[in-house]
Amino acid sequence: MRISFKKLRVTVMGLGLHGGGLATALFFARRGARVTVTDLKDEKTLKSSLARIRELDIRLVLGGHEEKDFLETDLVIKNPAVPQDSPFLNLARERLIPVETDLSVFLSLSSSPLIAVTGSKGKSTTALAIHRCLKGWFPGARLGGNITVSPLSFLEELKKDDPVVLELSSWQLADLAGKGLPSPKISLMTVIFPDHQDRYPDMESYIADKKVIFQHQGAEDFAIFNLQDPFQKWFPRETGAKARFFSDRPLPPGLEGAGLDNNTGWIAEGGEIKQILEKSLSVPGEHNRLNLLAAGLAAHLFGLSPETIRASLRDFPGIEHRLEYIGEKNGLKFYNDSAATIPQALSAALKSLKPPVILIAGGTDKNLDFEPAMPDFRIPDKIVLLEGSASDKLERLLDRDGIDNQGPFSSLKEAFAEACAQARPGSSVLFSPGCASFEMFLNEFDRGRKFKELVRSIQ
Repeated sequence: MRISFKKLRVTVMGLGLHGGGLATALFFARRGARVTVTDLKDEKTLKSSLARIRELDIRLVLGGHEEKDFLETDLVIKNPAVPQDSPFLNLARERLIPVETDLSVFLSLSSSPLIAVTGSKGKSTTALAIHRCLKGWFPGARLGGNITVSPLSFLEELKKDDPVVLELSSWQLADLAGKGLPSPKISLMTVIFPDHQDRYPDMESYIADKKVIFQHQGAEDFAIFNLQDPFQKWFPRETGAKARFFSDRPLPPGLEGAGLDNNTGWIAEGGEIKQILEKSLSVPGEHNRLNLLAAGLAAHLFGLSPETIRASLRDFPGIEHRLEYIGEKNGLKFYNDSAATIPQALSAALKSLKPPVILIAGGTDKNLDFEPAMPDFRIPDKIVLLEGSASDKLERLLDRDGIDNQGPFSSLKEAFAEACAQARPGSSVLFSPGCASFEMFLNEFDRGRKFKELVRSIQ
């Protein structure tokens, strides 16, 4: 299909650095729309994104927003990071101008079967693993959403039966609530931890946005839940879909889904047990084993055989910035876990590596509690802290518990040098901040790339 938006006036609020705003601007501009891109960031910060749209006739308003761009337009597309109560969005709504996102536009135009994944952690790994399984049988299968690929970038390439895997954040789901858009054929909730409590008034509000993923599914759909997650206990009662479960142990009798038994993954369905996950995997960490089990269950519910799933997941390499093995230099192993933006993710990474471990942690506070993770801070031989509002909180807790730490350092380069100096041959240097990134970096991906550059610079 070829879609046209000739002469439609479109305001894209938030070009950003993750690709969603860029893909939206390109999508509408190339189809005849008159596009305005407006962003609070300046030209220098947005340099990488702006380089892609210079060739097109797109009006740019950078370093701030102008009211007229939300009043003299036909459609506003917001970035998920823009709060829904933005006064500029309210101006548009008062004029009855539609406010959409790249995802809501995609869902309104696409007829592809959907598999949607959310959760506080593990959603990128799980979504990518599902896509890996599907690609062997559905060459046109695509992956998009919060994984930094806007589905608008591949919308017109899709054939009717090409499945689409979407990773969805709480903010993206909040933007979809109440729009009456198609629900996923399969939804999957990885695990819920306290997160983004600097943006939400409480955990209940955060969880409410997560639940949008399954609330409008029907009786022919499937909703997959984490049996061990206490936050998900009542979720099966709130969906019209058929509930299935995944667990880090064998499932109780009568439940259908997937469970682990002696590190091997099994599907329990219709009274039969079939293996979908082998004991030996390429990706490290027990949390990743559970992510792959959930992904295998989703792929099976979509129709793939256990044999196909086992073969696809056996050598799954993981995903960038998620306990990513960078390599070995001077007898030290380096791991980039920059996507660990909450304490629980940091704990999972520490438990995944064999000692000795040197940890680099710290960053921006999201109003999260480090207390539950404190026992795991005894795992590393040394802890090196980066400066940041969360690091101040963490340093006080480490000092209180008598856990030695160095820093906080004002640059990643300084922290990295200290970590390497503290390490001994055979050590793993783990960059797992456990915090957000915004005081020192553009985002967690920028943070991870800078760590990898430091590793590569070692002579």
